[in-house]
Amino acid sequence: MGALLDGQRSRDLGGFRSMVEIRTRPDGTKYPITPKKGGGGIAVAGVAALAIAGGGGAIGLGGGAVGGAGTTAESLAGNMVGDVADSLPGRNVGTRRAEGRKSAQRGKSDEAWSRMKLKELKRIPKRELECLAAATDRVRDFLLRTPCTSLDRVLLAVGDGHGNAAVVSVVRVEFRTTTQAKAFERVESVQGSGDIKPLASSLLGLANVKFTGHHYHSRPDKTARVVAETETATGHIDADTLDAAAEIAAYLPVR
Repeated sequence: MGALLDGQRSRDLGGFRSMVEIRTRPDGTKYPITPKKGGGGIAVAGVAALAIAGGGGAIGLGGGAVGGAGTTAESLAGNMVGDVADSLPGRNVGTRRAEGRKSAQRGKSDEAWSRMKLKELKRIPKRELECLAAATDRVRDFLLRTPCTSLDRVLLAVGDGHGNAAVVSVVRVEFRTTTQAKAFERVESVQGSGDIKPLASSLLGLANVKFTGHHYHSRPDKTARVVAETETATGHIDADTLDAAAEIAAYLPVR
């Protein structure tokens, strides 16, 4: 970057470098001058927004807090108000997971998430009559031979009210028979065999979040197969909670 100018200080902000000019008042005290928007550095206010988005965990860059979709703090603004109710205080994750699943099976979405000390922040549903355009690799090959009759995809964000949030994808693929649905599951469940692509996280106002398949739950639903996946969007969500969220989401209504 070169030598710093007199009266300026370099500040490292999460891998970015911002120039902050330090000035002196007549009484000898010093104060910073923040770069103007559009200037040569990242405005301190913008960095503060990212720090807030991290809540109780790390700064919220998971899921691309910076990008064309805007910051996570802006996109998930309702996740900073601390209003999430804990409907199972003192219970462990296993109990929360089981109770959340029961609530989801009854179609009670808000109650299901409150079992995990979470709330739904945003929800984007999409219904289609064919699956090929969303399928990849061996899953696509299977669907060429055995077309689905409908495809429902849902993308949602859930958060703890303190800046920590997860993105959840739910995919429901319907076939003519249960035999076809079981055959689809045998192909889709193999790691690396392809997938029905989740809806893009940009629909939630976030930059790209890649689903790894590490936090995954699949279940039969009559002549359909439901697959749910979760990933951290911002801050910190532990692996057990992500796994539980995937299972709960798999039982929630997709329409």
